[in-house]
Amino acid sequence: MGMVGGGVGAFMGAVHRSASALDGQFEMVCGAFNRDASKNVQTGQSLGIPEQRVYDSWRQLIYGEANLPPNERMEVLVIVTPNHLHANISEAAINAGFHVFCEKPASITLAEAQKVAQALETSDRLYGLAHTYLGYPMVWQAREMVLAGDLGRLRKIYVEYPQGWMSERQEAEGDQQAAWRSDPARAGVSGCMADIGTHAFGMAEFVSGQRITELCGELRAHLPGRRLDDDGVALFHTSEDASGVLMASQVCVGEENALKIRLYGDKGGLEWHQMEPNSLLHRRLGEPPRMLRAGIDQPRLYPAARDRCRLPGGHPEGYLEAMGNLYQSFACAVRQGMCGSAPGVPGIAEGLRGMAFIETIVESQKSDRKWLPIPDVG
Repeated sequence: MGMVGGGVGAFMGAVHRSASALDGQFEMVCGAFNRDASKNVQTGQSLGIPEQRVYDSWRQLIYGEANLPPNERMEVLVIVTPNHLHANISEAAINAGFHVFCEKPASITLAEAQKVAQALETSDRLYGLAHTYLGYPMVWQAREMVLAGDLGRLRKIYVEYPQGWMSERQEAEGDQQAAWRSDPARAGVSGCMADIGTHAFGMAEFVSGQRITELCGELRAHLPGRRLDDDGVALFHTSEDASGVLMASQVCVGEENALKIRLYGDKGGLEWHQMEPNSLLHRRLGEPPRMLRAGIDQPRLYPAARDRCRLPGGHPEGYLEAMGNLYQSFACAVRQGMCGSAPGVPGIAEGLRGMAFIETIVESQKSDRKWLPIPDVG
């Protein structure tokens, strides 16, 4: 694989490199890691990449790799740049004959994401989207339980993602991670909702197996001078008449990475917390609640969850293992010659859904209408 972005000091680049290495299926062979030439070279050296395959730009990387013999060039391009580059790089890589594994969101507009989808339709390449939390075993257990009818008819979905790291104006103090996330030119029309609200949205649709069809939303920037939202909430309805609440915020002081989801049907409920990812609380009508645990409760887990457990019970698995599950599934699909999407990996369909959600909640914030439909894309 090659990588665009993820140079010295970038959080997500190191995460992707570590996760992709867990199963020995990927080798880092090239990259364009940073616009700063010295940092770009430094990153390549630290990874043991030959100097001639550390490229000055993503365009040079795609051109240079495409002109290597097939048995020498990269197969998969990993994109860990700010949002505004995701779609252009993805489209160019697909058209040049490379598979793409991209950080979310897929783009900064729905129209851009649709161009990536069109490129995939006319190619034999794969596209994966790094909705990392969908790699956790107990998220798959929750999904399988809902689809199997263990909760009965789904009534209510609560999903929230509070963080506190932008509770002050870090972007005004030189924090590059905060700077691009609060810059409309690089982040798009939304800040917090595009960054972490899309994770909550994707989690709700994935676990419930239902599409969110309409919403009533509010976005806010709590800090004076901040150009994009740092907080937001939405009421929503699903395709099968469940209702729900989605909250995402980066100004909840003291919160770390507290993604969680609760679902309630007419026979029971489920609750999962990202910061305690090996546990899934199952509430049953008329019975005491029970806790399902990854690794320990193997006989009681559905195969889709068991297959994603890597360690024996009592050995904590976390964020890297969840992303590693996505990379493992993506590698399997590459080896099998699949195209479009890889089983078990969010793809362009989820990317389109995420962008439709972002644009709809931004429109809802501006509109006087109570409910706005989410376009039926993906």
